[in-house]
Amino acid sequence: MAYSVVAAVALAAADVFVKLSAGKVPNSLGVLLYGAVAFSVGLIWFLMDRASGVPLRPSPGGLASAIGVGVSFSLVLVALYAAFSAGAPLSVTSPIVRLGGLLVAGVCGLVIWNEPLTLRYVAGLILSTVGVYLIATR
Repeated sequence: MAYSVVAAVALAAADVFVKLSAGKVPNSLGVLLYGAVAFSVGLIWFLMDRASGVPLRPSPGGLASAIGVGVSFSLVLVALYAAFSAGAPLSVTSPIVRLGGLLVAGVCGLVIWNEPLTLRYVAGLILSTVGVYLIATR
């Protein structure tokens, strides 16, 4: 649970930093800087794992999925820079992006991985959908 909280706070901070930098640096430079920092962090972690003898035998599917993560986060960042540069409010854009992603990921979990569907889960999906609608139409 602690990792989830750290991830949520970091994700919110990223949105705030994109909003702060949008319009103050070219969007392409913002995305490039994101990529450079993410690459540096990944490289350092990879080198530390390698130095400590952690086995590094990825499967082809694992590599493809990891590349998909990079492409997906890059597209999120490009879209956020575009939205914020166009004047989109942080208080509407970020919740729509995050809740929309939550809904899509939730449905993927149900459909692709056959995760359990409970009445409580359905209620959560419905409430989240209503929440996205209310935020978008405020």
